[in-house]
Amino acid sequence: MSFSYQTIRTKVMAVAEKNVPLRRFMRFCMRHLQSLRYHLRTGRIPVNEKKIVFNSFNGRSYSCTPKAVYEYMLSCKEYKDYQFVWVVRDLKEYRFLTHNPRTTIVKNKSRAYERALASAKYWIFNYKIYDYLSPRKEQIYVQCWHGTPLKKLGYDIKASDNAMNSIPEIRYKYRSDAKKFRYLLSPSPFATEKFLSAWNLRKTKQEDKILELGYPRDDALLNDTPDDVQRIRESIGIPSDKKVLLYMPTFRDDQHTAEEGYTYSIPLDFDELQAELSDEWIILFRAHYLVASSYDFAAYDGFLRDMSDYDDINDLYLAADVLVTDYSSGLFDYANLRRPMIFYMYDLSLYQNDVRGFYVNLEELPGPIVKTQEELLEKVKDMDQWFSYDEKYQKFNEKYNALNDGKASQRLASRVF
Repeated sequence: MSFSYQTIRTKVMAVAEKNVPLRRFMRFCMRHLQSLRYHLRTGRIPVNEKKIVFNSFNGRSYSCTPKAVYEYMLSCKEYKDYQFVWVVRDLKEYRFLTHNPRTTIVKNKSRAYERALASAKYWIFNYKIYDYLSPRKEQIYVQCWHGTPLKKLGYDIKASDNAMNSIPEIRYKYRSDAKKFRYLLSPSPFATEKFLSAWNLRKTKQEDKILELGYPRDDALLNDTPDDVQRIRESIGIPSDKKVLLYMPTFRDDQHTAEEGYTYSIPLDFDELQAELSDEWIILFRAHYLVASSYDFAAYDGFLRDMSDYDDINDLYLAADVLVTDYSSGLFDYANLRRPMIFYMYDLSLYQNDVRGFYVNLEELPGPIVKTQEELLEKVKDMDQWFSYDEKYQKFNEKYNALNDGKASQRLASRVF
């Protein structure tokens, strides 16, 4: 009997989910084997002082802070002799990046990827690098992260129902990453405090690694004009007479299968939503990037669209009239637009007590918390009655977005390069 790589991987993952000691041993062996292979392949490659590797969500997209910093540098004469490399998963899809003669693309986890990392002075990532990778002393790895944290991270997680990582394993990943990055980008004093504890930087005397500069990923939200918004809506295909509800739930640590990875079951009756809202609204659904589930919305054509594979979420924020989310850090980004938000937290007690826990007092959130679809529908329909950019919303932005002024990319580039 022959087995495909995927079959073997699935069987190994199924065993690893249930047997933590075996999983940790397997990861230890794999990590050291891959690390040795990486250093043998790349150890003699010289470092180019003006070469930068950009990586967003391990090659999943062209987006977030890496995109913002890259596009800012392209627009500035002082960086005209820099070389740029983008890490992607699909070379064909991102071929357009090579229209710039100073930009190349490499496939994630390929040998070309390893050579690019070894030869680049700077690594600009918005997610933890793979365990087996580590920069040399003369290289600068900038951990930009990908959002102000609402839910607890790293060392701050006290109770976890994560299917593939126990609390010691989660802490190892953050501890390992902290040893490798030169800088960790923070958007606010609040985030700085949480990042210091999540990566255990204070206890390990690495506080000086924090760069509190604001989030380049939010520059576009503050700089784009009404004409830009209209262009985005037209490019997505939103009718001019429709309002847009962006539904953006996060993933659940306890929803994981060996075959698929993280999954998500949508807790909404779209038949009812279509009957109640389709005259005025369309819904853009955006799953978390870790969720592997696929969704068939063919029955709701014209009302509901799956935008999970759309690259830059900023476009969706700008196109939306209201954000409906649960525990996604995207709420902090969207707040820069000063538009209405509704928090559909149907599993609040479970998530707060057993799955992850929160950094933020939920009473601070600048919008209503609802737990049933009936309440959600009511808030959407009556939005004009209850929403305003009031004192509570203003205080929220003053606390979590005060450094976001549309110039964070400039500050980061000036500080790092």
